[in-house]
This record gives sequence, C-alpha cells and structure tokens, in this order.
Amino acid sequence: MSKKSNWVYQPKKITVGRGIGYGLTDLMGGGWNNIVSGVIFAFVLSQGINPAFAGAITGIGRIVDALFSLFFGAITDGFYKTKLGQRFGRRHFFILLGGIFFTILFPLFWVRADNWVYYLVIYVAIELAIAMILIPWETLPTEMTDDYKLRTILSGSRMFISASGTAIVFLVLAALQHMQNPNAYLITGIIWTIIFVVAIFISYRTTWERPLTPEFIAELESRPRLTLGQFVKKTVEDYFSTFKNKAFRKHLAIYLLSFTGKDFYSTMLPTFIICCIHGVKADTPWTLQALSIFGIVSTLVAAKLMLTHGPKFLFTISYTTIIITMVGYFLTWALHVQNAFWVLIIISIFYQCARAILEFTPWNVFPFIPDVDRVMTRGDRAGIYAAVMTFFRKSTGAFASWIAGILLAEIGFNSKTMTSLVNTPQHIQTGIALIFFVAPVVLILLALLMSFTFKLNRQTHEVLKHEIDRLEAGGSKADVTPQAKEVVEELTGHPYEQAWPDEPMI
Repeated sequence: MSKKSNWVYQPKKITVGRGIGYGLTDLMGGGWNNIVSGVIFAFVLSQGINPAFAGAITGIGRIVDALFSLFFGAITDGFYKTKLGQRFGRRHFFILLGGIFFTILFPLFWVRADNWVYYLVIYVAIELAIAMILIPWETLPTEMTDDYKLRTILSGSRMFISASGTAIVFLVLAALQHMQNPNAYLITGIIWTIIFVVAIFISYRTTWERPLTPEFIAELESRPRLTLGQFVKKTVEDYFSTFKNKAFRKHLAIYLLSFTGKDFYSTMLPTFIICCIHGVKADTPWTLQALSIFGIVSTLVAAKLMLTHGPKFLFTISYTTIIITMVGYFLTWALHVQNAFWVLIIISIFYQCARAILEFTPWNVFPFIPDVDRVMTRGDRAGIYAAVMTFFRKSTGAFASWIAGILLAEIGFNSKTMTSLVNTPQHIQTGIALIFFVAPVVLILLALLMSFTFKLNRQTHEVLKHEIDRLEAGGSKADVTPQAKEVVEELTGHPYEQAWPDEPMI
C-alpha cells in the first residue's frame, strides 16, 4: 500500500518556511471565525431579514458542524484503507475535497437574497467544507514529525497567521465599504475566497503524511475497531470524564464565557455603531474591527508575560481592559458624542489588544491540563481534552448571534427600515446599546471572577510535573510532600489518595 513515490508521503526537512506553509490554512481558519462572529449577522440583516432568523443561521449551522466534527476525525483515521486514501493521503484527500467545495460555496453566501433559508443551507454547507479541511489539517504535525520542537514550529506558526487572517478580513471589507460599493459584500467574499483558497493550496502542497509502510499499516490495524454505536458511547463517556478534572472545569468555563462575550461584541458592533452613534459612516464598524492588527503586537507581549506573570495576570489584564472599553463605547452613545470616529478608534485599539490576549491565553494554558488528568488517570488523553474544548466552543460559538438576533427582534428592531441613527427610534437605540453593553460585560465579568480562583500556573505545574515524574519512577504515594499533596488536590479537586490509580485509564 505504501506510496513512496507520491509527494504526499515524502518527508522533508521542517524549517520555519515550511512551518509557515503549514500554518497558512489558519489564515482561513482565523478569518472564518471572525466572519462568523463579526460579519455574517450584519450582512444577513442588511438583506432585510428578521434579526431572530439572522441569528439562527449561524446558531443552527455551528451545532450541525459540532456534531459532524465529532465523527469526522474517525472517518479520516480509517480512510487509508481506500484507494483514494492511499493515492491522495488519508488527510490530504479531504483537505483537497474540502478546498474544492469551499471555492464553490463561499462566494454564493454573499449573493443578495431575501430568504433566510438560502443563507442557512449555504452556511451549513460551508461549515462542513471547512471542517473537512481543518480537522485533517490539525493532525498533520503528528503525521509530519514525532519531534516535539519541530511540531512546535508547525503549531506555533498558526497563532500569528490566524491573527493576520482576522486583520485581512476586516481590512478588505472596510476598504470596499469605504468606497461605497453597492456590491461590497459580494466583492469582498470573492476576494476572501481567492486569499483563503491560495493559502489552503500552499498548505496542502507543502505538507505531507506518514508513509503507509507495512509497519505503520500493522500499527493502524492493531487499534481497536468500534461500531458506530460503540464509538458514540465511548466518545460521550470520554467527554464527560474530563469534567472530573477541577482545573479543566474552570479553564473551560473561563474559555467559553470570555469567547462568547467577545462574540457578542463582534455580532452587535455594526448595529450599535450604525444605529446609535453620531457622525459615523457605513464602513466605520469594519474599520474598528480592522484594528485587530494591533492584536498581533499584544500577542507577542502576552507570550512573554505568560512566562513571567502567568495566566491569571493575563486574564485580569485582558478582561479588565475589555470591560473598561465597553464602558467607553456605552458612554460614547450615552453622552451623544458628536463625530465620535476618533474616540471609537482609541477605544477599539485597546479593545483589540485585550481581545488578542483573551484568545491567546486559553490555548497556552491548555498544554498544562493533560498533566492534571495524567496524575488522576495515568493516561495520555490530551486529544480528548482538545476535542472537548473544540466541541463546546463550536456548540456555543454562534450562541451570541442567535441570542442577539432574538433580543433585537424582541425590542422591535426592523432591519429593513432601521439602517442609520436618523431612522432608528430612540427607544430602539437604547435597546441596542443595552444589548451591546450588558451581554459582553456580564460574560467577561463572570470569566474574570472565575479566573481569580484558577490555580494552574507555571509554579503549580512544576510541582505537579515533579510529583508525576516521582510516581512514574516508582515512588510511593505515602512519601508525597505536603506541597505536592496540596497542589494535586487543588488542581484535581479530589483527595490525593485517589490520584495515580493502580490501573491506567485509557
């Protein structure tokens, strides 16, 4: 079965350039997430569609995508048995297929239509195409090398490329809106398609998979085979088992609360700016979002602060800054600031810097989490924890758009007639401003309060790792130091006596 002559099975030296080549797919990944939270709702509203239905599009789509993603990884794992999988690669086949579907589907979403079902169908199809790309793509560092440092080069390149994708999305849209082009969304969608597809293709051609040698095939065949029912049962059991981990429960809550708060901001910002603020233009919301380019700088600063001050410090700086900036936006409306553009620019720079730290911190805390699980189970279950985080983020990812749409409908917002401050009644303006302000602030404040009790950091992780190393070397649990015992119990949420069971949990 080995296809050694095929480029997809030809390993190469991993360099920074190839790391960038791998990471380019996240130009689309990062860009798409911000299109979902920050553009789609505003675009669908601009077509005169009821806000409740506009919010439902991404809400329903993300739930379908989360369920699809749950099973799709297993499909790619076993695809090496097929001729297509052997010829194109079990991962690369789906990256190519998903890329083709994306190229066809993505521009179709930005066509003018007055039926929300049209947008729902196209949106769901796009989400499934993107899942076909991202799920196998995320496995490639493991396929390409087993060296930890080289995998870090591959995975580390994603962070900055993803941030660049965010900036590109809003810069392109802001430029076309500024030119007052009536087809700005459609032209932007076509430009995004070209940029994303080129990035995906470069990534597709500069990566490879582990050769299908007889030894590797024997290893794959030796893995337990599960029926669909058994797979679902085991997946659900694995997912629920992660909630026994106290550090992970807090980490997941902080992650979901803060990201959903950020999504509320992105969803409501265009409506708030256009319908509530004096002296702004139609392109102002996208100009403010394009300031996410400042987030690249704050991400670099956060990487250093993560080492010197730890995650709690970053959570506090990020969340406090976001709450202060939300107060700034609200006061800009409440005080009826005239020609508020430059005031909004200053506020938004601070917001975007804080947002980047909000996005950076959880996934840099995440590598510590599987070690807490390891002392609880003696298992290596990093993949399960990553899957749980991804599943719940996808499930809640469009929650903000859905709820925002329902709330706008409840206050009587009409997307066909209320297209500027002049034709938006004062009581509707008040409702929009309250939704925009209250929802993100409450969610971010809850995340901030929870972060104060988050104990996993570099110091406690070092104590934990030392204890794991001692136990792995055959050390007795009876010889645990008071400090190690306290740390293990604080992080796991269970008595030390339950740690390091006699039989590993698989």
